[in-house]
Amino acid sequence: MIKVLKSGFYSTIQDQGRFGYRTYGVPVSGAMDSYSSLFANALLGNTQNAAVLEMTMIGAQLKFQTSTAIAITGANMRPTLNDLPIPMFNSINVKTGDVLSFGNAIKGFRTYLGVEGGFLTEEVLGSRSMAKAITKDVNIKSGSILNVRNLSINYKRKNATLRFDSSILDDQVLEAFEGPEFDKLSKEQKSLLVSRSFQVSKYNNRMAYQLQPFLKNNLEPILTGPVLPGTIQLTPSGQLIVLMRDAQTTGGYPRVLQLTKKAINILSQKTTGNTINFQLISL
Repeated sequence: MIKVLKSGFYSTIQDQGRFGYRTYGVPVSGAMDSYSSLFANALLGNTQNAAVLEMTMIGAQLKFQTSTAIAITGANMRPTLNDLPIPMFNSINVKTGDVLSFGNAIKGFRTYLGVEGGFLTEEVLGSRSMAKAITKDVNIKSGSILNVRNLSINYKRKNATLRFDSSILDDQVLEAFEGPEFDKLSKEQKSLLVSRSFQVSKYNNRMAYQLQPFLKNNLEPILTGPVLPGTIQLTPSGQLIVLMRDAQTTGGYPRVLQLTKKAINILSQKTTGNTINFQLISL
């Protein structure tokens, strides 16, 4: 077990998502940066869908009440074990009584903590991903207990030589396909979408990222249609809204672009004021 001494700014348990329930309005959820989540599990020899701890902006402080192995990926939150710095992108043994601490993110926005065997929290509709109105807890709380598997301290590290793709943290170009309503845009609007730089506004979370500046818009709203994580909607006011992992399943704004999976991962590591650009690609 792991005791949460401090929960951090916004920390949740996530796996790769909850599938097969969008018909009922259930969001996919899952790790915002799926690449970093998968990388943590690969370092530990876990299954791809093993649950990890996703920490946003400011990390947690955790006390281990069992021996296990951990791996830390994604944003750099300056992790320490018993007040001593430890490396990221590697598997590390921890013992009963050890305290793992994180600070604020100095590169990137979301950090992932994997444990050997994954976090064994409540499973709902085939997933351990925390989500509003789906799971009892929306995020972890200080004082709570997270269940993990007990591990012999003689654990042998797995896949310690894997190389993390730092472009997830460094890139600002987001590849995107044309959305269903892309052709309704004017020539000028299409040009601005791919030539202008946009910034992440202060309104960004697991549901959606709002971008600025606004894009002049006179398109009519559409009939409600399906949307996915990575769908980019253009509101009547001209604001671009990028739907993220906890997004709704349908929407009534024109869907002008659809991000690639890697682009969603890159955007999830951006925060208020960060700059991004779109690059159109073909199927």
